[in-house]
Amino acid sequence: MQATTVLGVRRGDAVALASDGQVTVDKTILKATANKLRRLHGGRVLAGFAGGAADAIALFEKFEAKLEAGHGNLRRAAYELAKDWRTDRVLRRLEALMIVADREAMLIISGTGEIIEPDEGVAAIGSGGPYALAAARALLRNTGLSAEEVVRRAMEIAAEICIYTNNHISVETL
Repeated sequence: MQATTVLGVRRGDAVALASDGQVTVDKTILKATANKLRRLHGGRVLAGFAGGAADAIALFEKFEAKLEAGHGNLRRAAYELAKDWRTDRVLRRLEALMIVADREAMLIISGTGEIIEPDEGVAAIGSGGPYALAAARALLRNTGLSAEEVVRRAMEIAAEICIYTNNHISVETL
């Protein structure tokens, strides 16, 4: 998935998600201040998205419905969304990735039916994801920064490297 960066970090009992604000189509930057993060389930779940805006809205709504049906169980909602995403004729055309997190878990959900719980409490998606992931791991291993500070600094580093990532960074924390 290109043209965005979303990063999630868990440190202690805190979790933070960050995204850049750049919307890119082909070789053109169309918007610099987009928000690719949402608070779901009464603010108890964070979600970030890499892909098209219409796809994001559809998937956020579908995921929130799964959360409500599963009484806020993040893993169950992720499983149900991934199952629908893979088998539904309309949904399976969506090429996207999501990071979802609550106080107990952080998951990457893909349209191919994969649900991945990342190592070390760090998850990243999008074209700048590998840069943000490396920076976040280094910061977690070598500093005492909070989860919010780690995602912000790691995203700033990714923005210096990835041409599809800008430094208009949105952060949500639990």
